[in-house]
Amino acid sequence: MIYRDHFQNYKSYQIPKAQLIIADIPYNLGKNAYASNPSWYKDGDNKNGESELAGKEFFDTDNDFRPAEFMHFCSTMLKKEPKEKNSAPCMIVFCEFEQQFYLIELAKRYGLGKYINLVFRKNFSAQVLKANMKIVGNCEYGLLLYRDKLPKFRNNGKMVFNCFDWLKDTENEKIHPTQKPIDLLKSLIEIFTDDGDVVIDPVAGSGSTLVAAERLNRKAYGFEIKKEFYTKAIQWLNEEKQIRDDIKLFGFAKSKVERIMPVLF
Repeated sequence: MIYRDHFQNYKSYQIPKAQLIIADIPYNLGKNAYASNPSWYKDGDNKNGESELAGKEFFDTDNDFRPAEFMHFCSTMLKKEPKEKNSAPCMIVFCEFEQQFYLIELAKRYGLGKYINLVFRKNFSAQVLKANMKIVGNCEYGLLLYRDKLPKFRNNGKMVFNCFDWLKDTENEKIHPTQKPIDLLKSLIEIFTDDGDVVIDPVAGSGSTLVAAERLNRKAYGFEIKKEFYTKAIQWLNEEKQIRDDIKLFGFAKSKVERIMPVLF
């Protein structure tokens, strides 16, 4: 479920405590949000001059984001430390490189004193402008934050590196400018949760975290205050639930096939 509301108002929704919180917080890029993106120029080509996105922020709501209130919400909504081993909760925050240091210190103030740095390595770069004249970035960054006990870790006996591959999501519609790939989110959710666990995304955007959780049979909750993203996220989630129901009833995703080959139905 995704709510068209701010996570600050979580108490009115009686959401269960989470095994995992995933959040892609604002990177505080301001009016340079598109500076490393071809969208700064018309049709992505600097020969065509600047587009309407040049010098614009991604969202007007980023200025209202309050990191301390965000961290308070996360520390409150994570499950308590259990007595048994290998079942503690954690949170993953996607962030800009320099934000990591601030977030590490902020998390400590709210009881999340342990962390592991995460790197998400892309096989492409958005920094295409003058790419032959400088080193371009192909990585995003994040933090795995937890209290004292190591988080639940479902690695099936395999070694998990802190550098994850980030491949383009060519299957799903891009709803949000900073939308994360479904396969990457699924990998993270599978490592730190079990079937039926609760996953929360306080800044849900496109709803991709919730869709990934839905595909893995986790219980997911999210908040998104922008009407445009909320509406599309709800539609995407409903489609995912319909596909799941179709498979149970027909043995295949009837609604998905209908969209591709409507003449068959």
